[in-house]
Amino acid sequence: MDLLLALKALVMGLVEGFTEFLPISSTGHLILAGSLLDFTGEKVKVFEIVIQAGAIFAVCWEYRGKIGAVLGGLFSDAKAQKFVLNLIVAFLPAAVLGLFFNKKIKEVLFAPVPVATAFIVGGVIILWVERRHKANPQAPARIDSVDDMSVLDAFKVGCAQAFALVPGTSRSGATIIGAMLLGLSRKAATEFSFFLAIPTLLAATVYSIYKERALLSMADVPLFGIGTLAAFVSAFLCVRWLLRYISSHDFSAFAWYRIVFGLVVLASAYTHLVVWAD
Repeated sequence: MDLLLALKALVMGLVEGFTEFLPISSTGHLILAGSLLDFTGEKVKVFEIVIQAGAIFAVCWEYRGKIGAVLGGLFSDAKAQKFVLNLIVAFLPAAVLGLFFNKKIKEVLFAPVPVATAFIVGGVIILWVERRHKANPQAPARIDSVDDMSVLDAFKVGCAQAFALVPGTSRSGATIIGAMLLGLSRKAATEFSFFLAIPTLLAATVYSIYKERALLSMADVPLFGIGTLAAFVSAFLCVRWLLRYISSHDFSAFAWYRIVFGLVVLASAYTHLVVWAD
């Protein structure tokens, strides 16, 4: 295996894991990192999706107790059945829209400038939601636990997640902020975002491998393995950290990061300081 390619795969895996569950857009960061590393092309787009499996495994391991209880009670426990139904319902909007528009989105929006623009817009929305929350800090959340969500709540959160089909928006950011606007507590919104990532990212991974199978070969396995393993380790660390962080902080810092980072990318693109590869 080419050592330089292996290092690029390692960096991309770390970027995926550290950004997948933060409201800062893993896809956007992967597009920008790939552009800077000159790690682009159709096969790389498949790589970027497949290594999300590492992030899925990290969430499954962190919540193995909850997942085990749900699977164990799938045919006997109404609470477990409702939880699975909510995940399915929340998964559907992005899945359906992705099937219809994924190709067009990749053609038009998978580029640094559109991603940077989405970074900025998303950051402004997060600041608006947080300031709205601070204006009425005593208002209790309507839902404190993911187990208290109704099917309609799940569908609405799923619709919010669908906005993340636009690269740079952030799947976790759209899900968490959308859920908070719908009345979920910060912790419940964050945890549901974690759980919803499992079917969403798994479906995207399997679909991408199947659709682009002609591009892949056994020679790609080591490269994909490095990226997936790096994504697992970094995502596991990130999930643990984020759960501690939200216990005493809001998401404003991530919003400002998005805005500043987006402005830097736009400025570097328009001044030709950095030649971003599409």
